Amino acid sequence: MTSTDFNTILPEFILAVFAMAALLGAVYTGKDRTGPLLMWLTAGLFLLLAAWIGLGGGVEHVAFGGMFNDDGFARFAKVAILLSAAAVLIISKDYMVRRDMLRFEFPILIALSVLGMMIMVSSGDLMALYMGLELQSLALYVVASMRRDSARSSEAGLKYFVLGSLSSGLLLYGASLIYGFAGTTNFAGILSTVEDGLPLGVLFGMVFMIAGLAFKISAVPFHMWTPDVYEGSPTPVTAFFATAPKIAAMALLARLMHDAFGNVTGDWGQVIALLAVLSMFLGGIAAIGQRDIKRLMAYSSIAHMGFALIGLASGTAFGVQAMLVYMAIYVAMNIGTFAFILSMERGGQPVTSIDSLHMLSKTAPLQAMALLVLLFSLAGVPPMVGFFGKLYVLQAAVNADMTWLAVAGVVASVIGAFYYLRIVFYMYFGSEGEGVDGRIGSVQGAALLISALVMVAGIVNLFGVEALAQAAAETLVR
Repeated sequence: MTSTDFNTILPEFILAVFAMAALLGAVYTGKDRTGPLLMWLTAGLFLLLAAWIGLGGGVEHVAFGGMFNDDGFARFAKVAILLSAAAVLIISKDYMVRRDMLRFEFPILIALSVLGMMIMVSSGDLMALYMGLELQSLALYVVASMRRDSARSSEAGLKYFVLGSLSSGLLLYGASLIYGFAGTTNFAGILSTVEDGLPLGVLFGMVFMIAGLAFKISAVPFHMWTPDVYEGSPTPVTAFFATAPKIAAMALLARLMHDAFGNVTGDWGQVIALLAVLSMFLGGIAAIGQRDIKRLMAYSSIAHMGFALIGLASGTAFGVQAMLVYMAIYVAMNIGTFAFILSMERGGQPVTSIDSLHMLSKTAPLQAMALLVLLFSLAGVPPMVGFFGKLYVLQAAVNADMTWLAVAGVVASVIGAFYYLRIVFYMYFGSEGEGVDGRIGSVQGAALLISALVMVAGIVNLFGVEALAQAAAETLVR
């Protein structure tokens, strides 16, 4: 390893050393008494690394013989991952402390999973891809089943582990097929192999790898774990699942498709377009019958990943830009929404029933208004920022002569608007009854209000995300 290689992976190295040092420090001191401190330290480190990576300059570096890429695309994804992970830790701390759930392992496992995500989005080789993916997944399997005294949490962790192992098997089988036919695991080598056409074995390998990664983003038909894991996991864990891992998996899929198969966009574009259509419609239709807000957010995430896949399916630089903009907006909306879900209580006990939101506008008018803005944005109602996210991906599909995909997206968006607007109806015109207490912590309240304000104020210039996403996409798609 040269000094240049080491400097390229320095942020990942610092995060790995922090996680190991925190683990040793917690074991040899007060263990769970160090949990709140570790939450703040981990969130603070995430924010510092995000600032360092984001302000690190535009020079591209390739380390370890092409296995690790430090380019604009990777930096954009890493900053989004780190900021969303920090936000989830900050809004979750009080919730976990009040319910005696905050174990010192939680922030350490989150740090290790974020380390895996950072490796994923920078991978330039099938080996690095798998190493990052498994580091992320193994940490998340444990986090999902963190409540050892809860049967639902244990069930969620077990389902995620079993189905995650199946997806890893599909991914590995696809990688072995590609290696067997291309003779290399390096993305640049695979790209040169498919320059004159796609060998049948490489085609099958590519489809298997797409299937494995589709599991990570909850794309249909590999979504079966999502509702049960979202519902059964502790709410802070659900909030994390709905944010950072989605960005990482989507960015990894984009890097694999463009860096390794950029010459055959027509072949993989059809597969991803099919996943997009299935995800949008199943997520939208299945969410209509949900009575638990965490299950509803699970199906909502499936539908939203379908919209993000529209941008990727177009196979263009603008499509990647649209996908990055969409993911940034989606994560901002989810952080605010989960800040509210974390505050849903009745008599000191957490509740997740949608029926408990009846007439929230009377007991907590400010919260109801902020949630209304977020739900309108999730539904894609103009002029909220969520509308522009959907507009971007639909425009990418039209520009790539995939108008049928854009039309399908519009229809799915109309279907999806129903279950968001139903919650708004309950909050303002529902029946009187026993609802939530209406109290919200200062940190969660701030996150809810800031997220809602971003959805309104962001219509001016999307806070510069559009230009940053364009620069990131151009480093990936040349």
